[in-house]
Amino acid sequence: MRLAFMGSPDFAVPALHALHAAGHEIVAVYCQPPRPAGRGQAVRRCPVHAAADALGIPVRTPERLRTDAAAQAAFAALDLDVAAVVAYGLILPRAMLDAPRRGCLNIHASLLPRWRGAGPIQAAILAGDAETGVTIMHMDAGLDTGPILLRAAVPITPTTTAATLHDTLAAVGASLILSALDTSPTPMAQPEAGVTYAPKLSREDGRIDWSQSAASIDRRIRAFDPWPGTFTTLGTTVFKVLSAVIVDGAGQPGTVLDNDLTIACGEGAIRPTRVQWPGRAGMDAAAFLRGHPIGPGTVFGS
Repeated sequence: MRLAFMGSPDFAVPALHALHAAGHEIVAVYCQPPRPAGRGQAVRRCPVHAAADALGIPVRTPERLRTDAAAQAAFAALDLDVAAVVAYGLILPRAMLDAPRRGCLNIHASLLPRWRGAGPIQAAILAGDAETGVTIMHMDAGLDTGPILLRAAVPITPTTTAATLHDTLAAVGASLILSALDTSPTPMAQPEAGVTYAPKLSREDGRIDWSQSAASIDRRIRAFDPWPGTFTTLGTTVFKVLSAVIVDGAGQPGTVLDNDLTIACGEGAIRPTRVQWPGRAGMDAAAFLRGHPIGPGTVFGS
Protein backbone atom coordinates (compact mmCIF):
# COMPACT_ATOMS: atom_id res chain seq x y z
CA MET A 1 0.00 0.00 0.00
CA ARG A 2 1.32 3.47 -0.88
CA LEU A 3 1.38 5.62 2.24
CA ALA A 4 2.85 8.54 4.12
CA PHE A 5 3.80 8.27 7.77
CA MET A 6 3.29 11.27 10.03
CA GLY A 7 4.72 11.21 13.55
CA SER A 8 7.46 12.65 15.72
CA PRO A 9 8.17 11.11 19.18
CA ASP A 10 9.46 7.72 20.34
CA PHE A 11 5.88 6.47 20.62
CA ALA A 12 5.53 6.57 16.81
CA VAL A 13 8.74 4.72 15.93
CA PRO A 14 7.45 1.12 16.40
CA ALA A 15 4.58 1.82 13.99
CA LEU A 16 6.98 3.19 11.36
CA HIS A 17 9.17 0.11 11.67
CA ALA A 18 6.17 -2.22 11.52
CA LEU A 19 4.78 -0.62 8.37
CA HIS A 20 8.18 -0.71 6.70
CA ALA A 21 8.79 -4.36 7.69
CA ALA A 22 5.34 -5.32 6.37
CA GLY A 23 6.36 -4.13 2.90
CA HIS A 24 4.18 -1.05 2.61
CA GLU A 25 5.52 1.62 0.27
CA ILE A 26 6.28 4.54 2.57
CA VAL A 27 6.92 7.36 0.12
CA ALA A 28 7.40 10.12 2.72
CA VAL A 29 7.70 10.63 6.44
CA TYR A 30 6.40 13.85 7.98
CA CYS A 31 7.67 14.93 11.40
CA GLN A 32 8.57 17.94 13.50
CA PRO A 33 11.61 19.94 12.33
CA PRO A 34 14.96 19.48 14.08
CA ARG A 35 15.19 21.81 17.06
CA PRO A 36 17.68 22.76 19.80
CA ALA A 37 17.51 20.39 22.76
CA GLY A 38 19.41 19.52 25.91
CA ARG A 39 21.78 21.61 27.96
CA GLY A 40 23.98 22.37 24.98
CA GLN A 41 20.99 23.30 22.81
CA ALA A 42 22.40 21.27 19.93
CA VAL A 43 19.96 20.87 17.05
CA ARG A 44 18.48 17.37 17.11
CA ARG A 45 16.21 15.35 14.89
CA CYS A 46 13.09 13.93 16.51
CA PRO A 47 13.03 10.12 17.00
CA VAL A 48 10.88 9.49 13.91
CA HIS A 49 13.19 11.61 11.76
CA ALA A 50 16.20 9.60 12.92
CA ALA A 51 14.37 6.31 12.31
CA ALA A 52 13.27 7.36 8.81
CA ASP A 53 16.80 8.40 7.90
CA ALA A 54 18.07 5.00 9.03
CA LEU A 55 15.47 3.32 6.82
CA GLY A 56 16.29 5.54 3.85
CA ILE A 57 12.81 7.11 3.66
CA PRO A 58 12.49 10.75 2.50
CA VAL A 59 11.61 13.09 5.37
CA ARG A 60 9.56 16.29 5.23
CA THR A 61 9.51 18.73 8.15
CA PRO A 62 7.10 21.60 7.41
CA GLU A 63 6.74 24.19 10.16
CA ARG A 64 2.99 24.52 9.52
CA LEU A 65 0.32 22.97 7.33
CA ARG A 66 -3.02 24.77 7.72
CA THR A 67 -1.80 27.97 6.04
CA ASP A 68 0.79 26.43 3.71
CA ALA A 69 -0.86 25.80 0.35
CA ALA A 70 2.39 24.53 -1.17
CA ALA A 71 2.81 21.90 1.56
CA GLN A 72 -0.79 20.78 1.07
CA ALA A 73 -0.30 20.49 -2.70
CA ALA A 74 2.92 18.53 -2.22
CA PHE A 75 1.10 16.10 0.07
CA ALA A 76 -1.72 15.63 -2.47
CA ALA A 77 0.85 15.01 -5.20
CA LEU A 78 2.13 11.93 -3.34
CA ASP A 79 -0.93 10.04 -4.67
CA LEU A 80 -1.42 8.13 -1.42
CA ASP A 81 -3.64 5.23 -0.55
CA VAL A 82 -3.51 6.21 3.12
CA ALA A 83 -1.61 8.28 5.68
CA ALA A 84 -0.74 6.81 9.09
CA VAL A 85 -0.60 9.50 11.79
CA VAL A 86 0.91 8.98 15.25
CA ALA A 87 1.49 11.92 17.61
CA TYR A 88 2.61 14.09 14.71
CA GLY A 89 2.23 17.45 16.46
CA LEU A 90 0.56 19.47 13.67
CA ILE A 91 -3.14 19.75 12.85
CA LEU A 92 -3.96 18.43 9.38
CA PRO A 93 -6.20 20.69 7.28
CA ARG A 94 -9.25 19.27 5.52
CA ALA A 95 -7.45 19.20 2.16
CA MET A 96 -4.84 16.83 3.57
CA LEU A 97 -7.33 14.70 5.48
CA ASP A 98 -9.20 14.08 2.24
CA ALA A 99 -6.19 13.60 -0.06
CA PRO A 100 -5.37 9.88 0.50
CA ARG A 101 -7.84 7.46 -1.07
CA ARG A 102 -8.46 5.74 2.28
CA GLY A 103 -8.02 8.90 4.31
CA CYS A 104 -5.76 9.48 7.31
CA LEU A 105 -5.67 6.88 10.06
CA ASN A 106 -4.57 7.91 13.55
CA ILE A 107 -3.04 5.70 16.24
CA HIS A 108 -4.33 7.19 19.50
CA ALA A 109 -3.14 5.98 22.91
CA SER A 110 -6.51 5.61 24.64
CA LEU A 111 -9.85 3.87 24.31
CA LEU A 112 -11.70 6.69 22.60
CA PRO A 113 -13.81 8.64 23.36
CA ARG A 114 -12.08 8.52 26.77
CA TRP A 115 -9.00 10.73 26.91
CA ARG A 116 -9.05 12.65 23.70
CA GLY A 117 -6.18 15.11 23.54
CA ALA A 118 -2.47 15.43 24.14
CA GLY A 119 -1.73 13.39 27.30
CA PRO A 120 -3.92 10.26 27.29
CA ILE A 121 -1.35 7.91 28.85
CA GLN A 122 -0.75 10.11 31.87
CA ALA A 123 -4.43 10.97 32.23
CA ALA A 124 -5.51 7.32 32.40
CA ILE A 125 -3.07 6.52 35.22
CA LEU A 126 -3.79 9.75 37.08
CA ALA A 127 -7.53 9.05 37.02
CA GLY A 128 -7.07 5.54 38.41
CA ASP A 129 -8.50 3.85 35.30
CA ALA A 130 -8.39 0.05 35.38
CA GLU A 131 -7.52 -0.10 31.69
CA THR A 132 -6.62 1.98 28.68
CA GLY A 133 -5.55 0.98 25.20
CA VAL A 134 -5.10 2.01 21.59
CA THR A 135 -7.67 3.19 19.08
CA ILE A 136 -7.21 3.31 15.32
CA MET A 137 -9.35 6.23 14.21
CA HIS A 138 -10.31 7.57 10.79
CA MET A 139 -9.38 11.21 11.23
CA ASP A 140 -11.80 14.09 10.73
CA ALA A 141 -11.51 17.80 11.44
CA GLY A 142 -12.27 17.47 15.17
CA LEU A 143 -9.97 16.74 18.10
CA ASP A 144 -9.81 12.94 18.13
CA THR A 145 -13.49 12.76 17.14
CA GLY A 146 -13.29 10.58 14.03
CA PRO A 147 -14.93 7.16 13.64
CA ILE A 148 -13.26 4.15 15.25
CA LEU A 149 -11.80 1.34 13.14
CA LEU A 150 -10.16 -0.86 15.77
CA ARG A 151 -9.48 -0.80 19.52
CA ALA A 152 -7.36 -2.92 21.84
CA ALA A 153 -7.42 -2.70 25.65
CA VAL A 154 -4.42 -2.87 28.02
CA PRO A 155 -4.74 -3.21 31.84
CA ILE A 156 -3.36 -0.59 34.21
CA THR A 157 -1.95 -2.21 37.35
CA PRO A 158 -1.01 -0.63 40.70
CA THR A 159 2.63 -0.52 39.51
CA THR A 160 2.07 0.74 35.97
CA THR A 161 4.02 3.88 35.11
CA ALA A 162 3.68 6.16 32.12
CA ALA A 163 7.04 4.87 30.89
CA THR A 164 6.00 1.21 30.90
CA LEU A 165 2.54 1.95 29.55
CA HIS A 166 4.03 4.11 26.77
CA ASP A 167 6.13 1.21 25.50
CA THR A 168 3.28 -1.29 25.73
CA LEU A 169 0.84 0.93 23.87
CA ALA A 170 3.41 1.82 21.20
CA ALA A 171 3.81 -1.89 20.41
CA VAL A 172 0.05 -2.45 20.43
CA GLY A 173 -0.45 0.52 18.11
CA ALA A 174 2.12 -0.81 15.65
CA SER A 175 0.30 -4.14 15.47
CA LEU A 176 -3.14 -2.56 15.29
CA ILE A 177 -2.35 -0.23 12.37
CA LEU A 178 -1.21 -3.24 10.34
CA SER A 179 -4.50 -4.98 11.08
CA ALA A 180 -6.48 -1.88 10.10
CA LEU A 181 -4.72 -1.69 6.73
CA ASP A 182 -5.04 -5.44 6.10
CA THR A 183 -8.71 -5.85 7.05
CA SER A 184 -10.34 -2.49 6.23
CA PRO A 185 -12.74 -2.62 9.21
CA THR A 186 -16.04 -0.76 9.05
CA PRO A 187 -15.80 2.65 10.78
CA MET A 188 -18.02 3.12 13.84
CA ALA A 189 -18.98 6.55 15.16
CA GLN A 190 -17.65 7.32 18.61
CA PRO A 191 -20.29 7.19 21.35
CA GLU A 192 -21.42 10.53 22.69
CA ALA A 193 -21.21 9.35 26.30
CA GLY A 194 -17.94 8.98 28.14
CA VAL A 195 -15.99 11.76 26.44
CA THR A 196 -13.03 13.03 28.50
CA TYR A 197 -10.06 15.20 27.60
CA ALA A 198 -6.38 14.84 28.47
CA PRO A 199 -4.70 18.27 28.43
CA LYS A 200 -1.13 18.96 27.46
CA LEU A 201 1.16 18.65 30.47
CA SER A 202 3.50 21.23 31.97
CA ARG A 203 6.31 20.87 34.49
CA GLU A 204 4.16 22.48 37.17
CA ASP A 205 1.72 19.56 36.91
CA GLY A 206 4.37 17.48 38.68
CA ARG A 207 4.20 19.47 41.93
CA ILE A 208 3.00 17.24 44.78
CA ASP A 209 0.07 18.49 46.83
CA TRP A 210 0.46 16.69 50.15
CA SER A 211 -3.16 17.42 51.09
CA GLN A 212 -4.21 14.81 48.53
CA SER A 213 -4.54 11.15 49.47
CA ALA A 214 -1.60 8.79 49.33
CA ALA A 215 -3.34 6.87 46.54
CA SER A 216 -3.74 10.03 44.48
CA ILE A 217 -0.11 11.08 45.00
CA ASP A 218 1.09 7.57 44.11
CA ARG A 219 -0.85 7.74 40.83
CA ARG A 220 0.66 11.15 40.08
CA ILE A 221 4.19 9.85 40.63
CA ARG A 222 3.54 6.91 38.30
CA ALA A 223 1.64 8.98 35.73
CA PHE A 224 4.42 11.55 35.41
CA ASP A 225 7.31 9.08 35.12
CA PRO A 226 9.47 10.06 33.30
CA TRP A 227 8.01 13.46 32.33
CA PRO A 228 7.28 15.97 33.76
CA GLY A 229 8.28 14.11 36.92
CA THR A 230 6.97 14.80 40.41
CA PHE A 231 8.57 17.09 42.93
CA THR A 232 8.16 18.78 46.28
CA THR A 233 10.21 21.41 48.06
CA LEU A 234 12.37 21.39 51.17
CA GLY A 235 12.81 25.04 52.01
CA THR A 236 13.89 26.53 48.68
CA THR A 237 15.29 23.24 47.34
CA VAL A 238 13.37 21.24 44.76
CA PHE A 239 13.25 17.56 45.75
CA LYS A 240 12.16 15.07 43.10
CA VAL A 241 10.27 11.90 44.01
CA LEU A 242 10.93 9.35 41.26
CA SER A 243 9.05 6.41 42.78
CA ALA A 244 7.24 5.61 46.02
CA VAL A 245 5.06 3.08 47.82
CA ILE A 246 1.91 3.61 49.84
CA VAL A 247 2.36 2.81 53.55
CA ASP A 248 0.46 3.17 56.77
CA GLY A 249 0.82 6.49 58.54
CA ALA A 250 -0.98 9.65 59.54
CA GLY A 251 -0.02 13.19 60.37
CA GLN A 252 0.02 16.75 59.10
CA PRO A 253 0.25 16.53 55.29
CA GLY A 254 3.83 16.90 54.06
CA THR A 255 5.38 15.96 57.41
CA VAL A 256 8.09 13.30 57.66
CA LEU A 257 6.94 10.64 60.13
CA ASP A 258 10.07 8.51 60.65
CA ASN A 259 13.69 7.99 59.67
CA ASP A 260 12.67 6.05 56.53
CA LEU A 261 11.24 9.19 54.87
CA THR A 262 7.60 8.20 55.32
CA ILE A 263 5.60 11.33 54.46
CA ALA A 264 2.06 11.99 55.67
CA CYS A 265 -0.58 12.77 53.04
CA GLY A 266 -4.12 14.07 53.31
CA GLU A 267 -5.10 10.42 53.78
CA GLY A 268 -2.46 7.77 54.47
CA ALA A 269 1.22 8.15 53.71
CA ILE A 270 3.82 7.40 51.08
CA ARG A 271 7.45 6.38 51.34
CA PRO A 272 9.68 7.48 48.43
CA THR A 273 11.88 4.67 47.12
CA ARG A 274 13.85 6.68 44.54
CA VAL A 275 14.62 10.38 44.81
CA GLN A 276 16.72 13.07 43.18
CA TRP A 277 18.48 16.04 44.75
CA PRO A 278 19.36 19.03 42.53
CA GLY A 279 22.52 18.41 40.53
CA ARG A 280 22.55 14.70 41.39
CA ALA A 281 21.44 11.59 39.57
CA GLY A 282 18.40 9.71 40.82
CA MET A 283 19.17 7.24 43.60
CA ASP A 284 17.55 4.85 46.02
CA ALA A 285 16.01 6.73 48.91
CA ALA A 286 17.86 4.61 51.47
CA ALA A 287 21.22 5.53 49.91
CA PHE A 288 20.21 9.18 49.74
CA LEU A 289 19.25 9.25 53.43
CA ARG A 290 22.64 7.90 54.49
CA GLY A 291 24.24 11.05 53.12
CA HIS A 292 21.33 13.46 53.63
CA PRO A 293 19.32 12.41 56.69
CA ILE A 294 15.83 13.89 56.81
CA GLY A 295 14.37 13.27 60.23
CA PRO A 296 10.87 13.09 61.65
CA GLY A 297 9.09 16.42 61.85
CA THR A 298 10.62 17.80 58.65
CA VAL A 299 7.90 19.41 56.53
CA PHE A 300 7.88 19.37 52.75
CA GLY A 301 6.15 22.14 50.85
CA SER A 302 3.45 21.79 48.22
